[in-house]
Amino acid sequence: MICPYCGREARWCDNSEIYGKRYGKSYMCYWCKDCDAYVGCHNNTKAPLGTMANKELRQWRMKVHDKMDPLWKSGNIKRSKLYSIISKIIGKPYHTGECDIEMCKKILSIDITSIV
Repeated sequence: MICPYCGREARWCDNSEIYGKRYGKSYMCYWCKDCDAYVGCHNNTKAPLGTMANKELRQWRMKVHDKMDPLWKSGNIKRSKLYSIISKIIGKPYHTGECDIEMCKKILSIDITSIV
């Protein structure tokens, strides 16, 4: 995995190196310490959950999760249905872990009340 910020190879490591303790069942990640950019991995494999994100991008992605997660967690809409609707609006498959800052802004501007 190459860090998109500096172009150097990101290290595959235990997320305790970032957080000070292990988080989650899947605790392996790619991390560029110099850029503080990282991405978790599926089931402790080397398959990333999305794209690497630095602090600023992580903050934008958290805002997206703060907006989207309550909708499907409440049971008002299935997660797959919500993601399908968002995908149609943005014109490509939607996954928060693959969004850049501009896409996060676009998703945050969507009037969710008209969807659910």
